[in-house]
Amino acid sequence: MDFCEDWISLIIRCVTSVSYIVVINEAYGDEFRPTRGLRQGDPLNPYLCLICAEGFSQLLDMAKRERKFFGAKVGRSGISMTHLLFADDSVLFEEASIEDANIMKNVINEYETVSR
Repeated sequence: MDFCEDWISLIIRCVTSVSYIVVINEAYGDEFRPTRGLRQGDPLNPYLCLICAEGFSQLLDMAKRERKFFGAKVGRSGISMTHLLFADDSVLFEEASIEDANIMKNVINEYETVSR
């Protein structure tokens, strides 16, 4: 997923614009900005998760189209499923073999590489 620099910069500004001050026994500490992640309940969070999940889903679909793996059939003549993606979970379906596990591992490694 090749995002332009303006888009990345906009997202980073949204994520890093928050700052915190810790108060202990009515004494205020120094202001600081978080360096990683989003704050809990941030309205941007679901959208970023969807963008990331879409990229992962596309990589899995591409591997299936290229016949690297086939997923699991739903019923005897049903469709073949490779994955289900939820809010904070992913379920991956594949044959129980070392070869298919390595293929799935390669797809996950590719996703990690393009996500950086």
